[in-house]
Amino acid sequence: MVRGMLTVGVWTMASRVLGFARDILIAAWLGAGPVADAFFVANRLPNLFRRLFGEGAFNAAFVPAFSALLATEGRPAAQAFAEQAASVMAFWLLGLTVLAEIFMPQVLAVIAPGFAAIPEKFTLAVELSRIAFPYMPLICLTALFSGVLNGLDRFAAAAAAPIFYNLICIAFMFALRGMVPTLGHALAWGVSVSGVVQLALVTWAVRGAGMRITLPRPRLTPDVRILLRRMMPGLLGAGVTQLNLSVDVIIGSLLPPGTVSILYYADRVNQLPLGTIGAAVGTALLPTLSRQVHGANPREAVGTLNRAIEYALLLTLPAALALIVARAPIIEVLFGRGAFGAVAAFKSAQALAAYAVGLPAFVVVKVLVPAFFARGDTVAPVRVGIAAVGLNLALNLAFMTPLEHLGPPLASAVAAWANVVVLIAILVRRGHFAIDAPLGRRLPRMLAASAVMVAVLWGLRETLFAALDTGSGFGLRWLGLGLLVGGGLAAYGLAGQVFGAFDMREIVARLRPRRHAAVRGVTRRG
Repeated sequence: MVRGMLTVGVWTMASRVLGFARDILIAAWLGAGPVADAFFVANRLPNLFRRLFGEGAFNAAFVPAFSALLATEGRPAAQAFAEQAASVMAFWLLGLTVLAEIFMPQVLAVIAPGFAAIPEKFTLAVELSRIAFPYMPLICLTALFSGVLNGLDRFAAAAAAPIFYNLICIAFMFALRGMVPTLGHALAWGVSVSGVVQLALVTWAVRGAGMRITLPRPRLTPDVRILLRRMMPGLLGAGVTQLNLSVDVIIGSLLPPGTVSILYYADRVNQLPLGTIGAAVGTALLPTLSRQVHGANPREAVGTLNRAIEYALLLTLPAALALIVARAPIIEVLFGRGAFGAVAAFKSAQALAAYAVGLPAFVVVKVLVPAFFARGDTVAPVRVGIAAVGLNLALNLAFMTPLEHLGPPLASAVAAWANVVVLIAILVRRGHFAIDAPLGRRLPRMLAASAVMVAVLWGLRETLFAALDTGSGFGLRWLGLGLLVGGGLAAYGLAGQVFGAFDMREIVARLRPRRHAAVRGVTRRG
């Protein structure tokens, strides 16, 4: 599991870095203006499906079923199941795409109701959404092929595919600038083309793994029916974070112009640890839990869940506190130039701190939901998810007027923590989770190490960036941010070792279990 987490995490981190490069260009050229707002809403819709399918319900339903067939009936049966699932998915996703293209104005009236007050902005958002929406069926099929690779314990290609999303969007921004009506059009075309490239990559990887998946005539076989039954309610159970963020966009469109963009830039920074850690842990955890739950010793899954929570909190607790303390330098250095002015940077930094409050909860939800899905339970997470979305909406409406741009991220954070508390309570009541001794011992030590890191970050921010504010250049501010981040990492790493929050030797040892097993096997045969 740890090796899989590392593979997914490294490739996801590379994708996030390229994503920042793309967003830095968007901020400099578009700022928080109407074109940026229109593109971010247009991009939200297909990416909602990407995150729900790629990181949520489909992966959670497909991987255990595929892994079970692979283990019990062999590759031919698993391949046949994947082919039928792909065929059914392609059929209804293409139909959904046609409907969305026809009724896009009505769709936008739901997900961005505030845009209707500015006809030009609404028309632009509809046009960009129609260009970008074909990305949805392409990326959902990519998720299916990625699920096949994950079921085969091959994580690299699926984790690397999103890199092309960012690379192609950046390339289109440069290549089509001045050739299309707005930069938003170039970005929207880049989104759709990147879907073709990502699907081609994972198709090639699946064939390299020994499976040549074709698309037969769509049929609802018994296995596909079970898959759909488990997947549909899981769209809310596993995707509650994304649904909450979509609620944020709806509310943001009703707030002053530019709020959608301000929230987007803040969320992008928050997504770096959330996407990297959450996707890595969730993707690698589900196949492991599925095998253990149905294996000879089901209680082993409780220990695995404890370790996954431990690894998630080990990284997200300091990340959340660091984003809160260093919010202003991060936003100002990353995006504070060109069309993205000082007021927008200040508001985005505030929103980042609010999102960071819920960061550990966002990631822990991704750890807890596979514990249900591995046991074939999609009912409990969906009920909790519906309640969390309802709470988020209610809080958004309550916070909207007094807090404006701070309302949506704070509402999402509170709803995420409520989601975590309820999911843990259900798992504990069923006997599927209990905090073990290592987690109980290390959690307070993580908090102590994080407190040391906060003190160091605060000191560096008050001294280093106070000096840089008095007339420093662009390069010096990047250097200052690098020193700030490096100082925080060093402080947490040193304090964590001293306090015993983690043991690097143990982590490194967990990264090479197969190699050790192989050596032992050779020794025995010799």
